[in-house]
This record gives sequence, C-alpha cells and structure tokens, in this order.
Amino acid sequence: MNKFVKRIGLAALLATSALVPAKLAFADTPTSGGDIIVTYKDDIATLDPAVGYDWQNWSMINALFSRLVDYKPGTTELGPSFADSYDVSDDGKIYTFKLHPGVKFTNGREVIAADVKWSIERAVNPKTQGPGAGFFHSIVGADKMTAGTADTMDGITAVDEHTVKFTLSQPDATFLNVLALNFASVVPKEAVEAANGDFGKHPVGSGAFTLKEWTIGQRLVFQKNPDYFIKERPHVDSFTVEVGQEPLVALLRLQKGEVDIAGDGIPPAKYLEMKKSPEFEGMIVDRQQLETSYVTLNTQVKPFDNAKVRQAVNMAINKDRIVRIINGRATPASQVLPPLMPGYDQSYKGYAYDPEKAKALLAEAGLKDGFSTQIYTSNTDPQPRITQAIQQDLAAIGVKAEIKAVANPNVIAAGGTQGQAPMVWSGGLGWIADFPDPSDFYGPILGCGSAVAGGWNWSWYCNKEIDARGQAADAMPVPAKAEERNKAWAQIFTDIQTNDAPWIPVFNERRVVAKSKRMGGPDEIYIDPTRVIDYEAIYVNK
Repeated sequence: MNKFVKRIGLAALLATSALVPAKLAFADTPTSGGDIIVTYKDDIATLDPAVGYDWQNWSMINALFSRLVDYKPGTTELGPSFADSYDVSDDGKIYTFKLHPGVKFTNGREVIAADVKWSIERAVNPKTQGPGAGFFHSIVGADKMTAGTADTMDGITAVDEHTVKFTLSQPDATFLNVLALNFASVVPKEAVEAANGDFGKHPVGSGAFTLKEWTIGQRLVFQKNPDYFIKERPHVDSFTVEVGQEPLVALLRLQKGEVDIAGDGIPPAKYLEMKKSPEFEGMIVDRQQLETSYVTLNTQVKPFDNAKVRQAVNMAINKDRIVRIINGRATPASQVLPPLMPGYDQSYKGYAYDPEKAKALLAEAGLKDGFSTQIYTSNTDPQPRITQAIQQDLAAIGVKAEIKAVANPNVIAAGGTQGQAPMVWSGGLGWIADFPDPSDFYGPILGCGSAVAGGWNWSWYCNKEIDARGQAADAMPVPAKAEERNKAWAQIFTDIQTNDAPWIPVFNERRVVAKSKRMGGPDEIYIDPTRVIDYEAIYVNK
C-alpha cells in the first residue's frame, strides 16, 4: 500500500520544470488582513463547482470550496486538503481517503464522506449539465451515470463518516489531479436542493472564503471564512470582484491605486507601452502557460461534418498575421497540445497556410463556390479583431462567416448547445491546462464524454476508437512508463488533427496580468498553473 506522503509528487513528475517551480519561495513574508479589488469586463456566469468552467470563475470557485487534495500555492505539487491521508491498492485501482475531522460547511454542518460521494456523482450526472463528467471516467459506474442509466456510482463508497473509497475500472495516472479539480469540490446536498436550481448564485462550501454579496452586473464580495480548516490562510480579509469594467479603464484605475488586479489582463495595444514604461515596473505578471487558443469546427453541423471541409479551413488561416495582432504575445500553434506539455510532437507541423489548396479541398467536398456559416467570439478586445482576421482569411477561400461577438458566458453556452455554434473562436477562453498532463487536452474538450449539453467539447467530436486509446494511455503507470505514455498521447493528437481536424489550433498565448504595487507574493500566485489567480495565497504588503 502506498501512503499519501509518498505519492504527493505525482503531478510534479508530470509537470514541465520550465513552466513552474517545484516549490514556492516567497520573496517576502505574507501579511494578514486587508481588502483587494479585482476587475473584469464580463459578469460571472456561475459559482457552482459542478458547472463553472472558465478562467474567470475558476479561481473564485476554488476559493469557495474545498477538495480531498489540492495543489500547494503556485506549484503543480499535490498535497492534502481536507483528506489527512490516503492509501492506494497495489493494483492502483482502489483509493481510500481519511477525512480531516471537524471540517465544516459555511452552513455549520460537518463535511462527511457521504458528501464527497454525492458531490462527485452530481458532477457526473448528465442532469447537472456540467462539463466535468469526462474527468471521472475511470471510476466504476461513471459510464452508467453519464449514460443516464444509474443515479449513483458503485465506485464511490462512504465507508464511514470520515472514510471514502474510490474503486477504478483501471489504473489512472491522473486520478489525484482529477480529485484536485473544482469539479471534485464538496457541496452540501441540502443547500443545493434548497437553492432550487440556482446554487451557482447561492454557493455553500467549506473553502477559504464565503460569498457575502453578489449584485448582478456590478460586483461580487468574498470574505474570509473564519472557520476555514487551514488556519493560516487566507491572508486577506476579503476581495471584491467588480464587473462591467473595460480593460483600459481598469488599467487607469490600477495606476491610481483604485484597483489591485486587472483580471482581463493588458490589452495588446497597451502591452508594449507598459512593458517599456518604468511607471509599471513590478506591476506586470507575464508568464508562459500550458495554453492553446483555437477555432472549434462543429462536426455535427453541415458542412463541418465533412473532414475535407475541416481540413480546408485549417489551411485557410494565416496564424502569423493573427499573432501580430496581439503584438507577438503568442506563438503560432500547429497542434492541440501546447509546446511545453509532455506529449507535444515536435515533428508534427500541422496544416500549412495554403489558400489555394484549401479551395481545392472545398471543391473536392462539393463546395467549390464556398458556403456561409457563423463564428462565435468573446466581445472583449482583442478577440473581435482576431475573429475579423479569421473572417477575412475564410472569405479568401469563399467561406462567408458571420461574426457573433458576445459575452464570455454566452460563448460558452453557445458552444455547449448541440447544433448552435458552427464555429467558435476560443480566444479569451482558450484551453489552459487543469493539470500538466496531455490527457487534459483530450477528455474535457475532445472526448466523447464531453460532447454533451453544457460541455466544453464545442466541436462535438466523438471518436470511440480514440477514446479507447486515451484510456489505455492513462492506464500506463507513472513514472515507470511516462515516456511510453507521452508517446501514445502524442500519436493520438497527431491522428486526431491529421485525419479528423475538429480544431484549428491558432496560437499558444502567454498569460499577462496587471497588479498594483502593493500586492505581495511571487508571480506564481497571480498566474497559478492550476487556477489562474490563487486568492487563498495572495496578500497585501502593508
């Protein structure tokens, strides 16, 4: 039996050392107290951990709820959260967790093992219409739950009030990472039912913060949870998220000291100016990330149900020109995986920019005169301008694409509604790794289990043969077969893009955040590898 203390390095073994440090070293000593202000242009769609899945709400949800395991601040190193310890069977199929006694929901009730079971089953249940079900595929009974033929999962057992056991259908190298996702957050059944379908606006958790106020279209106020089971955190007393703030206005307020974090980042038009200005020294966080921005092609909507059409539009996009629009703050992408991710195929060059060959492929598909379609995009700059460039490239091969520029939650809703969005430009919602493993760029965005209402598989792509290969790769033990496993995933992604082309990978973008000079802590806290902004670890220098 392997003990928890011997296995917390799993994620670190999978991580890319160039991306994040193995351990976080604070430049100064965290101080307690203080309040901070964060701004975003768009409102927040939901704070329900089983449903919310965008970079905006991810860190807020993470701050409200707790999980069995979690990442150490600013790293990809897993450690205990409200699980004190766990055992793993020799065959890697049974995980038994011992819960920390006395952890309480903010409604005053103690968190018990039955809550863990119910919460994960809720995340997997298709009635929830959440995007996280595919992550839990290795748990016995998950397939029946997602198929709608079962209401519970035999693979999760509440042994007693403080012991929960998971039985897997096969070993899963990423299972601990999955249990650290927001989708594995524990919620009280009675609070979910009392909310009557609106739990996302009335969240009850056991995390570092509680939601004190939510004025739709204006602000959300989060305050420190006095009963949080990790006594030394969080450091700040509260944080307020103001919405409806244009990014340029937010930067002006940041300069004046009225804002502490400009959540939408620095608009490309201001990026170089700010980087060169001494006035902004120490206020810019600029880091590489495991991210790919892409256009999804809905494989269930004509004419994108034809692989030749999807291949043709892949050849139509001038990615170098698009990167210039954002002042070089990205590199053109050839494939689904970002370059820093294990499994990235250095030899695969993807589809070259070739409008003439694209037109020839359309003719082979019976569309020599082109066709009309729609492309959804976020309405926050620079996404509309990037989408216009894509629109122009498509027009050059005879494809007339109408742009639908809407708020982020509406982009997500359109992509997750079957048959609604023929194309989606993911910019601003590009895929950032949930954990540093190639499987994370398949299951939730390309796997059959995520081609469901509310899911993030916006191409609605489902290849059962590829699904089986992915599951076989995940069953390979890490680190013993890490290299073999990465090669298997590399071939999976190459085959998907070469044969089926459900995406147009456009670029791999750097993440840039602007913060006030009084904000403490290293950059890793503000662009955390797993949650974008780590509200539990940030603090104010007084």
